[in-house]
Amino acid sequence: PNNSLLHNIIATMSGASRIEYSEKYADEENEYRHVILPKELAKTLPKTRLLSENEWRSIGVQQSRGWQHYAIHRPEPHILLFRRPLGTDPQTGAIDPELKRIALEEYKGQFGLRGH
Repeated sequence: PNNSLLHNIIATMSGASRIEYSEKYADEENEYRHVILPKELAKTLPKTRLLSENEWRSIGVQQSRGWQHYAIHRPEPHILLFRRPLGTDPQTGAIDPELKRIALEEYKGQFGLRGH
C-alpha cells in the first residue's frame, strides 16, 4: 500500500483546519488578503512558482471566486498572498462594474479621498 499518499491526505486534512485567513484590505485596483498555512502543510508546496486555484483549493484553502495567488513572500513562504480586482462577484469571479464602483467609493471613503 502507498502509505505516503495516505499520510499526505491525512496531513492535508488536519492542516486545512488550522488555515488562518486575514481580513480583506484594498487599494484603488484590487482587494487583498493573506492566508497563513500551517508550516508542515506549506513545506509540501512548490517554492518557486505561484499556485493555481485548483492547487490552493486542493490543500484546503477556502475562499470565494476570483482570488489569485499573486506573490510569494520569501521570508515566510507559509503565508500565501491573494488579490482580486475590486468589484469581483464572489459567486462567479467575474468583475461587475457596479460592484467595482461601490467598492471604489468605499475605498475612497476609508481614506478620505471622496471626490478626488
